[in-house]
Amino acid sequence: MAKRIFDITRTIDPQLAVWPGDTPFSAQVLLNMKHGDSVNLTTLTLSSHTGTHADAFFHVHPGGLTIDQMPLKAYIGPATVVTVRQQSGPLTPGDFPALDWSQVERLLVHSAASDLPPQQFAQDIVYPSPELADWLGRHGVLLFGSDAPSMDAIDSKTLPGHHALRSNGIAILEGLLLAHVPDGDYELIALPLKISGGDGSPVRAVLRAKK
Repeated sequence: MAKRIFDITRTIDPQLAVWPGDTPFSAQVLLNMKHGDSVNLTTLTLSSHTGTHADAFFHVHPGGLTIDQMPLKAYIGPATVVTVRQQSGPLTPGDFPALDWSQVERLLVHSAASDLPPQQFAQDIVYPSPELADWLGRHGVLLFGSDAPSMDAIDSKTLPGHHALRSNGIAILEGLLLAHVPDGDYELIALPLKISGGDGSPVRAVLRAKK
């Protein structure tokens, strides 16, 4: 029997909320078969951090890896989905008391952000504390993913969560959609586009059930 696949990607359309001041998504139809053209052809305008996306280390550090340099192994492989009760603020290792960290390669955090309508930007979010990032690094975690739009408080200027994850070599996924996914272990596939010098990229993120 085929294993169940969960699509954890937010649909990109003009109503999808983006970071305040960032470029909203738009699509311009250049060729249209309804008008007699031989094909349908569209030009897309969007931010590299639209919807469900990967952050490159370059996003927060001028010497960090760009998105085309990020190791692909981070975005494919075993992943653990965990729901947190905390509504906002930094997460610490204590927020994951039931986890066997020796079995966690990629941690995906499900919070209240998954329950918001797509046109509403999440303001009060959970995010990894530097303590958690260091903990993940010591346990060999390759990727931290969240349904929130950032690894830090929305008004943060110093971005300690982003920097701590980068320092530990942990890849970042933001804007996941996990409301329909039970907690547990899966296979993650969430490849970014190979954008030369890019600071991030939208991804099509899916989880494949183990059974």
